Amino acid sequence: MELKPGLSAIVTGGANGIGKALSLALARKGLFVTIIDFFEEKGKETALLVEEENRKFHADSQLPLAMFIWCDVTNTRDLAAAFQKHVQTFGGLDICINSAGIVCPISFYKDETDGEDSWRRTVQVNLIAVIDCTRIAIDTFKARGRPGVVLNLGSASGLYPLYTDPIYAATKGGVVSFTRSLVPFKREGIRVNVLCPEFVETDLAVKVDQEFIKKSGGFVPIEMVVKGAFELINDESKAGKCLWITKHRGLEYWPTPEEEKKYLVNPRRSKSRSSSHISTSLVIPQNFEKIVVHTLTHNFRSATKILRTHLSLPIQSQHVLVKILHAGVNASDVNFTSGRYFKSSEKGDLSRLPFDAGFEAVGLIAAIGDSVDGLKIGMPVAAMSFGGYAEFMLVPSKHILWVPRPDPEVLAMLTSGLTASIALEKAAHMESGKVVLVTAAAGGTGQFAVQLAKLAGNKVVATCGGQKKAAMLKELGVDRVIDYKTEDVKTVLKKEFPKGLDIVYESVGGEMFNICLNALATYGHLVVIGMISQYQEEDGWKPLTYTGLCEKILAKSQTVAGFFLVQYVDLWQEHLDRLFDLYSSGKLQVFVDPKKFVGISSVADAVEYLHSGESIGKVVVSIDPTTHQSVAKL
Repeated sequence: MELKPGLSAIVTGGANGIGKALSLALARKGLFVTIIDFFEEKGKETALLVEEENRKFHADSQLPLAMFIWCDVTNTRDLAAAFQKHVQTFGGLDICINSAGIVCPISFYKDETDGEDSWRRTVQVNLIAVIDCTRIAIDTFKARGRPGVVLNLGSASGLYPLYTDPIYAATKGGVVSFTRSLVPFKREGIRVNVLCPEFVETDLAVKVDQEFIKKSGGFVPIEMVVKGAFELINDESKAGKCLWITKHRGLEYWPTPEEEKKYLVNPRRSKSRSSSHISTSLVIPQNFEKIVVHTLTHNFRSATKILRTHLSLPIQSQHVLVKILHAGVNASDVNFTSGRYFKSSEKGDLSRLPFDAGFEAVGLIAAIGDSVDGLKIGMPVAAMSFGGYAEFMLVPSKHILWVPRPDPEVLAMLTSGLTASIALEKAAHMESGKVVLVTAAAGGTGQFAVQLAKLAGNKVVATCGGQKKAAMLKELGVDRVIDYKTEDVKTVLKKEFPKGLDIVYESVGGEMFNICLNALATYGHLVVIGMISQYQEEDGWKPLTYTGLCEKILAKSQTVAGFFLVQYVDLWQEHLDRLFDLYSSGKLQVFVDPKKFVGISSVADAVEYLHSGESIGKVVVSIDPTTHQSVAKL
C-alpha cells in the first residue's frame, strides 16, 4: 500500500513512544490519524502535533486532520465505538497500528490480584486487545470492500525469552504467532504484519533494567522502527510477515526461509483437498503425440518434429503423469532447439538428440506412481521441465507445482511471471520510490515486471513497439510508455530521466542493452533476463562485445546482473502462490495473447508468431481445450 495523502490510520497507544513516532510519521505522509490511548493529556498533545504536520497536505480540508479518542483498549465496546467514529469522520480506514502495550510490574508467581498492576492486566492489554483491534479492523475493511493493513507491535522478546518479564514475553510471543497465522486474509486484500523491535528508548523501556539493555546492545533508534513499519505497510508481498529489528543486524525477517522449511506443511497436502471437484475421469491412451528436437538449429520449425510415442504403464515410482491442457511459448524456445542450454561441446550437443521440447505446461494429474505423497489424480498442476509440448508428460513428483486452476492465465505466471517476481526481488533488490525501466514490456514477462514494480511503489517506464502494446501498458498503470516505433528510446531517457534509471529489467539485448546501460543511475541495477533481439540471427546467436562495460559500472557503483530462472527453483512455489494471490485479489492483471493456437501441430506457428514481434502478453498453445472446457463445466 502506497502511503499517500488522503488515506487514514488508527494508532492505539499513539500518545507515547513508538505509537507516537508512527503517528507523526504517517502525518508527514499526509494521512489522517486517529490516536486511541488511555493517557488523555499526552494523547491530545500528540494529536495537535499530528494535525500540524498534516496541515502541509490538507490546508483547505474541511475534515479534522487528526483526532484523539480516550479509550481503554481492553473495553471491546468502547474500542468498537472508536473505530466507528474514525470511519464516520474520515470516510474509511486504510491502516490500523496496534501499539498499545504495558509491562508487568509484579512477578507473576507473587501476584494473586486482578488489579491494574496484575499480570492478567498485561495479558489483556498486550494480547487480547491486539486480537480485538485486529478483528475490528478486518471487519471494517471488509464492510467497505477495500484493502487494508494491520500492523501489530510485537517485540524481540516475543521471539526469544525475556527472563526479567516472562508475562510480557508470553504476550508478545502470542502477538507474533497470532499475526503470522492470519496470512489467508491476504486473499481478500487484507494484510496483517508484526513488527518486533528490540529495546527502544520509550517510557516503557525505562522500567527495564538499564544494565541489561546495555548488555543487549543498547537502544534501537526509533527511526529504524518507523522504517520497518513503512516497509511492512508498503510491500504487498509481506502478508503475515514478522520483521525483527535489532541494533546490530538492522531489519531482518523472522523466521528465515530455511527455518520455515522445517515446519511448514507441504502445500500439496493441504491444498489438494480443495481440488477434489475436478473430474478424475481422464482417459489415458496407449499412444500420444509430443514434439521432439531432432536437429540443432535456432529455427524451431526445422529443428522439431511431431512424434507419436507409446505410453508405458504403470507409471514409474515417484513420478506422475500429467495430461497437458495448455503449454507456454517462450522466446528462449529457439535457444533450446539450437542446443545452447546443453552446450559443453558440439559433440555433447548432438549426443542428446532427440530430446523433448517445451519448458512449461499446466494440466491435470492423470496417473500416479508409487511413493508419491500429497498428490491426487485430477489435481490441477504445473510442470516446468523439458517436454511441455506434448499431450502427456511424465514428471518427477518433486518437480510438480500446485496451481489452483489449469488456466492460460495461471500458465503465464510460470516462466514469465516467476522470472519477473524473483528477478526483481533477488537480482534487482527492488525497493520503493525508484525509477524502473522494463524493456519489451508488453510481452509475457514484461507485463508482470511493470505491475510488480508499480505495486512496490515505483515509477515505471516501459518500452514497446506499437499502439496496441502501448495502450495495454497504460492500462497496467505504466507511468511513461516509450513506443520505439514512434519515439527514440535513447532521446526520451536522456531528456526525461536525466538522473538515470535505478532499475532496468532488460530482455532485448543488442543496442537496447547499450542504451539502458548508459541510462543507468549511480548505484543502479541492470538485470539481464534475456536478449530476444539476438536469438534468431541467420548465422546463430553470437555473443556481443560490450567495450568498457567494467569501467562504466565501476565509475557509478552500478550492478549488471544476469538472471536464469532454473537456478532459483526453491522459490518457484512461494512466488507462484504470491502471484496468484495478487491475481485473485484483482491487483494483478494477466494478458494472454488473443491469437488462438490449438493442438500440437500449432506449436511451431506459435513460436514464430512470438518472434514476429506482433504478440501481446503471453502466447499460449491449447494442447487439449476440450478437456479444459469439460472441467470448467464441472
